Amino acid sequence: MQRTTKWLAAATLLAAAAGAQAQVNQIKVWAAACANCHGTDGRAEPGMIALAGRDKNELLQQLLAFKNGQRPATIMHQLSKGYSDEQLAQIAAYFAAQKK
Repeated sequence: MQRTTKWLAAATLLAAAAGAQAQVNQIKVWAAACANCHGTDGRAEPGMIALAGRDKNELLQQLLAFKNGQRPATIMHQLSKGYSDEQLAQIAAYFAAQKK
């Protein structure tokens, strides 16, 4: 019985780890949509706003402002509407965690 319990516990931990990795991969997919303008992992070329290493809350406020139409944009208002507020928060956290 103890052996079965240990195997069940190990299987549960592995499943949780796989789920967490899938979430990280999904966030990277969402963030990849930003690469055309803001560079890979948010490291933009000169002339474009870099996202890497910026404050998470600042990034989220900007994304929400685009989504709500409070900040004018050519394309960001359209892109940001494709994500939930929680997804935008995860994208902001992703870019904030990237090295400049």
